[in-house]
Amino acid sequence: MIENIAPTKANYLKLKESLKLSQTGYNLIDKKRTVLIKELLSQIDKAKEIQVEVGELFSKAYLLLQKANISMGVREIHDIATSIDKAEPFEITYQSIMGLDVPKIKYAHKPLRPHYSLFMTSPEVDEAIYIFRKVKHLIYRLAETENTVYKLSVEIKKNQKRANALEKIKIPEYEETIKYISETLEEKEREEFFRLKKMKKRKEEQKKDPI
Repeated sequence: MIENIAPTKANYLKLKESLKLSQTGYNLIDKKRTVLIKELLSQIDKAKEIQVEVGELFSKAYLLLQKANISMGVREIHDIATSIDKAEPFEITYQSIMGLDVPKIKYAHKPLRPHYSLFMTSPEVDEAIYIFRKVKHLIYRLAETENTVYKLSVEIKKNQKRANALEKIKIPEYEETIKYISETLEEKEREEFFRLKKMKKRKEEQKKDPI
């Protein structure tokens, strides 16, 4: 029960309104939490799929590099690797999920331009480079997805905390205090009723037996 609350009609009405707002707030938080959890599970599944694809592509690309090392030599492969651009420009923007900003990575899907003589390289090198470029783009998506999972997890915990505070503390406090005030007001009404009834009876007796 909320302490230091006078059992008055005005406080009773205020608490009823506060209880209504708290219940509405709890319902909204609960709906938001449900949507966020659904989105979180979807993003987790997406991250797992990307992780599997990245793992498979890495295995394939490293196998191709091993073959290229054998056919061309490690030094030649190293020289080709250092001639390739290491990074591509990208931009981080944000999209909203139930008021929560999550990152989106934008990058241009430019055609792969040659950085070396195709005449002097084996097909394994060309394919490995293509796969590693694809892996790089998948890692952009994976970073985006994993960051979204983290942000959703934090937001869900916050919503859970707010929901618990309303469900287990504030709403029961309001309900208990409202019940206390209601019972106190009813008791006062009964006392006032009996007091008025007693006064009326006394007046009637005085009329019958005037002094």
